[in-house]
Amino acid sequence: MVGAGTNTTMGPGKPRVVLYPSPGMGHLVSMIELGKLFAARGLAVAVALIDSPHDTSATGPFLAGVSAANPSISFHRLPQVELLGSEPPEMLTFEVVRLSNPHLRDFLAGDSPAVIVLDFFCSVAIDVATELGIPAYFFCTSGAQILAFFLHLAVLHGKSTRSFGEMGQELVHAPGITSFPATHAIQRLMDRDSAPYKAFLNMSTNLFRSQGIIVNTFRSLEPRAMDTILAGLCAPSGLRTPRVYCIGPLIKSEEVGVKRGDECLAWLDTQPKGSVAFLSFGSLGRFSAKQTRKVAAGLEASGQRFLWVMRSPPSADSSKNSEKPPEPDLDALLPQGFLERTQGRGLVVKSWAPQRDVLAHDAVGCFVTHCGWNSVLESVMAGVPMLAWPLYAEQLMNAVFLEKEMELAVAMEGYDKEVVEAEEVAKKVRWMMNSDGGRVLRERTLAALRQAEEALLEGGESEVTLARLVDAWIRA
Repeated sequence: MVGAGTNTTMGPGKPRVVLYPSPGMGHLVSMIELGKLFAARGLAVAVALIDSPHDTSATGPFLAGVSAANPSISFHRLPQVELLGSEPPEMLTFEVVRLSNPHLRDFLAGDSPAVIVLDFFCSVAIDVATELGIPAYFFCTSGAQILAFFLHLAVLHGKSTRSFGEMGQELVHAPGITSFPATHAIQRLMDRDSAPYKAFLNMSTNLFRSQGIIVNTFRSLEPRAMDTILAGLCAPSGLRTPRVYCIGPLIKSEEVGVKRGDECLAWLDTQPKGSVAFLSFGSLGRFSAKQTRKVAAGLEASGQRFLWVMRSPPSADSSKNSEKPPEPDLDALLPQGFLERTQGRGLVVKSWAPQRDVLAHDAVGCFVTHCGWNSVLESVMAGVPMLAWPLYAEQLMNAVFLEKEMELAVAMEGYDKEVVEAEEVAKKVRWMMNSDGGRVLRERTLAALRQAEEALLEGGESEVTLARLVDAWIRA
C-alpha cells in the first residue's frame, strides 16, 4: 500500500494534487480553473484525463491552450478503455470511468499524490484512492443546491417506491432547497430501476466516504442550502456530512484555444450599453428546426437588439448527436428575409461565441441561457440578469432555484413543453430589457456580482476557505 505521505512532493514544500475530471468540456473547464488556483498557492497539480466516449476534438485545442499558459499544470491521459458497445448512451461516462480504474490505480501508484480531487461522475474512483491510502475530495461543478439534493438522494430513495418518472408534476422536497416538480429531476434519475439511476445513487453515497467536498459556488449566493448541508440535515441517518468548501465562483479566466470571437465582439462595440439580449445554450444545446423558427420570430417581434449563438438541430439519427454537429444552414433554418429585416439590430453567429467575453461586454443587457452552472456563474460575474430556458441534465432544477430561491432569473414559459412560442420569447425579452421588473432583476444580479467579488478578495469567504484547505494539505 502506498501511504498518503509517501513521495508526495515535487521539490520541498510542494505537495502534489491529482485532479480527475469526467469526460466533457463543461466539467473539464471548472476543474482546470480549480487546478490554476491550487498551482497559484504552491501545489504541484497533475490532471488525469480520460478520453470522452463522445467527440474529443473540442477538448484538444482547449487543453493545448491551457498547457501553454500554465506550465505548472501537467496533464496525463490515461490509456483508452474498450467499451463493449452495448451500454446505453446515458451510461457511457459512468462506464468509461469504471473501466479506467485499473489505469488510474497504475498512475496514482507511480505518482503518489498527497490528495486526489474527483469529479462527481468519477465517484467510483474513490475505491482506488481508499486502496492506496490517498485522501479523496470531491469537486462539485454545480452549485450547493444541487449538492444538497444529491446528499439527500438516498433518503428520497428510501422514502418511496415510486420513480421520479411516475410522480409527474408532484413536488420533490429536500432540505435546504426549493421544492421542484419531479419532471424537473435529472433525466437519468427518472427510472429508479435503471442503471444510470443506480450509478447516481452510488455516487451520492460515495460522497460520504470522502474527506471533503469542494463546491464551485460562494456561500452568500446559496446560503440556505449551505446552512442546511453544514447542519447535517441532508445526510441519511447515521452518515456524517463531509466538510464542504465553497471556493467559487470559478469561471474561465480567459477564452483559450480557437479564437473565433472577433466578429461578435466588434459588433457589440457598435451597440448601446445594456441594449442586447444574448442567447446561447451551451455546447450541447440544440433546438429543433421548428423551435429555431419560433425563436427567430420572437426576437424579430420583440423589437430588441440581440446576439444569438445558433446551432444545428439534433440529427434524426440519435446516435449521431454525440458527434460534433455541422454548422447550421441559416438560410434553411431561419424565416425567409429574417437576417435582412433584423440587420443592424441583430447578429446570428454559427455554433460558438466567446461567451465569457460577450457577457462581460457593456452592450449586453440580458442572457437567455440553458442554466448550466458555468453559464450561471459567468452571468453573475458579469452582472447580467438571466432568462431561464433549461434543456437537459440538472438545468431544469437550476432554473427553479434561480427563479424561486436566488431570484436572479425569470423562466421562459413552455421550456418543459414541446416548444416555447414566439410570443413568449418576444414578451420575455421585452420585459427583461424594458420593464421595472427587468430593472429590479438587473439590480439583484449586480448585488450578487458584488458579493461574488467580495468572496474572492483576500480575506473574502471563498478565498479564506481555499487558503485554509490548501494550508491543511501543505501541513499534512
